[in-house]
Parts: sequence; structure tokens; C-alpha cells
Amino acid sequence: MRILVTGADGVVGREVLEQLAAHPAAPTVVPVTRTGSRPGTTAWNIGAEAPPEAVRGPWDAIVHMAACTRWTMTRAEAEAANIAPTRAVLDLLAPGTHLVHVSTAYVGGARTEESDAADFDGYRNGYEWSKAECERLVRAQVPNGLTIVRPPLILGRSTDGAISRFSGPYTLLQALVSGLAAVVVGSPDGYAEVAPVDQVAEAIVDAAVGAAPNDQRLEVVAAGAAALRLSEMVDIVCAELTGWRAERGLGPIQVPPLISTESWHRFFLPLAERHLSQVQHEAVRLLGMFESYTSMPAPFEPTRPVADPRAVLVQSVRWWAENKQRAASRTPTPWTMVGASA
Repeated sequence: MRILVTGADGVVGREVLEQLAAHPAAPTVVPVTRTGSRPGTTAWNIGAEAPPEAVRGPWDAIVHMAACTRWTMTRAEAEAANIAPTRAVLDLLAPGTHLVHVSTAYVGGARTEESDAADFDGYRNGYEWSKAECERLVRAQVPNGLTIVRPPLILGRSTDGAISRFSGPYTLLQALVSGLAAVVVGSPDGYAEVAPVDQVAEAIVDAAVGAAPNDQRLEVVAAGAAALRLSEMVDIVCAELTGWRAERGLGPIQVPPLISTESWHRFFLPLAERHLSQVQHEAVRLLGMFESYTSMPAPFEPTRPVADPRAVLVQSVRWWAENKQRAASRTPTPWTMVGASA
């Protein structure tokens, strides 16, 4: 069995390669990265140049994970980073090739009429919009033999919290220990869907080595009714960081107040904004991007349930602290207003 894997150097990509290497089916895997800088990978600036001979196939399965997950992309950047590579992969399909397309659970989220979402057809950012466009492309061109995998926010392995790179939700940990997360904005009872990277990779690998569907299959990796609430997530993160710090004689991490999105934007932020430093402004901007992702009004409906998201979060926080000890040991600096003394 021959499998092409794009995005092989990503957080999920690395986990997928490890699981494929250990799989009893022993597939022949050709991993692709944009630069080929990792040993054993083939370089292809996917979507920007013609495919090299090594990736032209034919393939039994193509696992397409190559994507930019940055939420601040413009429409043009998202088109080049995510939509053009998907078109390039579709050109590689042969009759009988099973396409396993990795998307995001948030393409099915609520649309908005806010002015800052006008460029993205109501989606909250360029990443979300581009992944929705990619799904439309593959669904239109692959009527059968298609599996779409939708993960939520991704954390470390369910076994030990390990992950190859800290990004996305790990921004909250950094903000809490530095003191930049003076408040957490969102609904305390809102849902925060997370999934361990090994379970996401398992869904992808099972699809790639298994029988292709006769039509189109959707796999959603999420906790569903067992998903954490935002207030639970913040409490767990602060408790685990405080426990890790106590073992080293360091002070606790205080649980920041939770403020609803409406109250924050209507009252608190307009009053405080003129007094914030440049660093505080940037912290507000970055953390603000998580508002709608960590306080959803309803959880996802999983096909692959995450059984214990609390344990996943605990393991992930501990792994982060052990591997970012300098950051985890910081003394949080409380916010001060610029010019407050005047």
C-alpha cells in the first residue's frame, strides 16, 4: 500500500508518520514538506510549483494535512496557503485513490455578520474560511473515496501530554504565567473542545490504511457532551500550573476573572484601551482570538469521542511546564495602566 502524506512536519503530521511507521499494514509512506528539511521527507512547495516526480503517484491513499493555521491571514494569504495546495493535491488523484482530507471542526461553526468577518463570508478568520472552501472543493471533485477528518483545538498525547510544537491553545498557558491574561473573555459555561494529538492522528491513520468509503465520510474528533466548559478549563490550567510551581517552591497562579464577551467589548475594553501598553494591546488581541473557540454555545457531535478531555488537558499542561520550565516559573506581572498615576 502506497500513501502520500502532505504537511508531514506539522503537529498532527509528525504523529501520523509515527503511527503509520508502527502500523501492522506496513504501508509505504512518502512524506511531503514544503522545504524537505526534515530527513526522509520530499520537498514540494505545494500549490506554488509543479509536483516533483516522487509525489506524482499513483497512490492508494493521499493524506492531505498541509495548511497554515494562522488566524490572522488575509483572504489572499489563506488562498495561497490552504486552497491552492488543496487544488494541487486533487490533481494527483487517480481512480481508486482514497483522499483523507484534514479540515477543522470549526468549519461547521456559527457564522457572523460582524464587519470584520465580511472578507471571509461570515467566517471568523481567514483560516476558518479557507478550510471551509477546501471542504467544498474536495466534496465537489471527489464524490466517492473521500474521508474528511475534523479536529478541534489540539493538545498533547492522551498518554503523556507530549506534542512536537506548542501553538494554538498553549498561548493561554504562556499568558497566565506571564500575567498578560489579566482576564479571560468568554462565557464561563461555554464549551471548549479539545482533542489529544494521538487520537486525531489515529482517526487519520485508520482512514488511510482502511477501506475507502463508497461515498464521502466525515470523522469528527471531539468530546461532545463531555466537553469542558471554559470555567473548568481555566481552573484546571491554573491548578496544574500552581501544583507544578509549588513542587519548586514557587508562588501560585491566580485564577483570572471571567468576563462575558459582550461586557468586555461594550464596557471594559473601551474604558481600559487608552491606558494599555503596546504589549498589553497585543495580549488582548491574541487572547481575543480564542473567545469564540473556548466558549461555544454547544459542543460538537463527535464520531470519535474524546473520552476524558480533563485528563488530556492535565497531561498537556504538565508536559508544557516540564518542557518550558523557564516560562512556567515566571512571576506573573500584574497589569498596570499607562498613565494611571496621573
